[in-house]
Order: sequence, then structure tokens, then C-alpha cells
Amino acid sequence: MEHELERLSQDTGDWLASRGHTLATAESCTGGWIAEVITATSGSSAWFDRGWVTYSNEAKQQMLGVRADILAAHGAVSEAVVREMAEGALAASTASHAIAVSGVAGPTGGSPEKPVGTVWIAWATRGAATHAERHHFEGSREAVRRQTVIRALEALPQLPLTQV
Repeated sequence: MEHELERLSQDTGDWLASRGHTLATAESCTGGWIAEVITATSGSSAWFDRGWVTYSNEAKQQMLGVRADILAAHGAVSEAVVREMAEGALAASTASHAIAVSGVAGPTGGSPEKPVGTVWIAWATRGAATHAERHHFEGSREAVRRQTVIRALEALPQLPLTQV
């Protein structure tokens, strides 16, 4: 695993472990890459609870509770869907935090509204407001996916954890 990803995983793990927290992941466009980076880190079993790869809409619905009407209204690559993915991962796990991602990694599949490189990332925390961001990452399919993994991990310790 590349040094930058190793460092991000270790930093995320240190941040979670120092607080007694754990993480779950719900991934679409990254296909489990976030979980792979995490589980490649020695000691991650202390702070990584579980992960889902929910590539299809049906998987998002069945495994994470994403509502069909939300998928129909907004599409899989949307703020509403990643929020439901992250919140569904919390509901289906014992984790204190969840990261969810959905995007158009390319090179095909884009549209004028959601061009290749469009990615939504959500971070959910028990007892706090869910945070979501839209990104447009440049480059190849691998580059888009890699940038998604980096942003998903680097942002978690920096998020404002507003109580709900």
C-alpha cells in the first residue's frame, strides 16, 4: 500500500482509538478500497467495525436501508443517497462513525448533471449531524477512486461534530 494511504489510515485509526470510537464504511464507487486501506493497517481491528460494498441500488436498499424513492428521485450519486448510506451503516453496526461514498469514477457513466469524477462522500456520527460533500475529481478511474479514499479518510477527524 502506498505511503500516503498508510499514513491516512494510521492517523484515522489513532484519532478513533484515542477516543474509544470505531468506524464502518459503506462504499459504492470505491468498491471496498477504503476498507482495504484500513484493514491493511496493523491494529485496525481495534477501531474498524465493518464495511459494505453496495455497488448496486438493490444492495444499497437491502443492506443499508436506502429508500427506493430517494434513489428514484436523486439517483445513486447524490447527497441524499450517501447520507442514507452512512446513516444506514451506523444503524446496521456498532460503530460510532461511518463513511459512505458514491460516485461516477468513469471513464463512462457520466451525464451533464453528474459528469465523470463526480463523487459524494458522507460522514455520519452517532448523536451528531451527518455531513456530506460533493467533489469533482480529475483523472482516470483509478485516480478518481484514489482521491475519494483520501478525502474520505482525511476529513473524518476534521469534521464538526454538531450534536443533533
